[in-house]
Amino acid sequence: MTVESTAARKPRRSSTGGSKRAGAKKAAPQKSTEPELVQLLTPEGKRVKSAKTAEYEAYVADITAEELRGLYRDMVLTRRFDAEATALQRQGELGLWASLLGQEAAQIGSGRATRDDDYVFPTYREHGVAWCRGVDPTNLLGMFRGVNNGGWDPNSNNFHLYTIVIGSQTLHATGYAMGVAKDGADSAVIAYFGDGASSQGDVAESFTFSAVYNAPVVFFCQNNQWAISEPTEKQTRVPLYQRAQGYGFPGVRVDGNDVLAVLAVTKWALERARDGEGPALIEAFTYRMGAHTTSDDPSKYRSDDERVAWEAKDPILRLRAYLESEGHANESFFSELDDESEALGKRVREVVRAMPDPDLMAIFENAYADGHALVDEERAQFAAYQASFADAPAAGEVK
Repeated sequence: MTVESTAARKPRRSSTGGSKRAGAKKAAPQKSTEPELVQLLTPEGKRVKSAKTAEYEAYVADITAEELRGLYRDMVLTRRFDAEATALQRQGELGLWASLLGQEAAQIGSGRATRDDDYVFPTYREHGVAWCRGVDPTNLLGMFRGVNNGGWDPNSNNFHLYTIVIGSQTLHATGYAMGVAKDGADSAVIAYFGDGASSQGDVAESFTFSAVYNAPVVFFCQNNQWAISEPTEKQTRVPLYQRAQGYGFPGVRVDGNDVLAVLAVTKWALERARDGEGPALIEAFTYRMGAHTTSDDPSKYRSDDERVAWEAKDPILRLRAYLESEGHANESFFSELDDESEALGKRVREVVRAMPDPDLMAIFENAYADGHALVDEERAQFAAYQASFADAPAAGEVK
């Protein structure tokens, strides 16, 4: 079952005759500012039900107040961790950081839908999913400090190492899922990627292989509207979830800022994968509130009005409004969570500052197994460059 956008269902006009085709204006990409999608909780925190979403509502029909508070706690603590990591990068403690600000519902909802025996293949921004899989958040920071190549054992939590190469993890996930099927296991695999990665050949190949071999894999695309500085309309002429139709498996677009809807849709997709029904594509329609990474300046390519409009759809405020309106949480709960959040931030700071400084020469060690003359030359040049700073006069010193 897919829920299509109105814009995507409009037929295109075809042109006839070579001269008319050559002189015709290029059709503008069809874009809907408010796409039709699976939504169970409005931005105002109101619970909604409809015939179109009934199939998914069944997966959260028995959710308890305690579980709802758990989802809220997950999102708040993940956002606090992310804010602390961003601050640490600005203070020179990390070399880079990719923030998830605004995407908490997409990650917590999908992460909590997985079972312990499912396997997760992330990109480099799935801090919330890592939290759901039990990975210590401080373990995520070693790579961004440059002191390790991951920091955790993927098999301990069935959560693969972060993948920096755009889109390649979808192939890893597909191959792993094919192995799961051959082993006869009833677990599923989920692969995360962004709207920009959806244009990569690796993703297309993953779709082909998973469909042909009926692999138990869920492709979870976090469409945060911007592939660094490229908007989604520069990536596709149709909604991203519709790409699944061309490969022969279902796709669905979900409100990525609605943690309930994401939880429900992901449970649906993982269940059908475990039941041998093959792959599915989920497009979580969300927004990257901050920069692509801390080396990026989003003010160069997008407007403040756009960001402000999405702030009104904040996933954490949305769930809080629902909790309060239904009497599922009181001020004591929110106050205690604030204290827990600050304690997490303090622990993250202390752990990162206790980490060693990165070995700047280590980058040359594992390029070739037996060494290489060009790498040796580059190592020597870099060492000389670093040594030149030791001879530089200190601030205010005259040589």
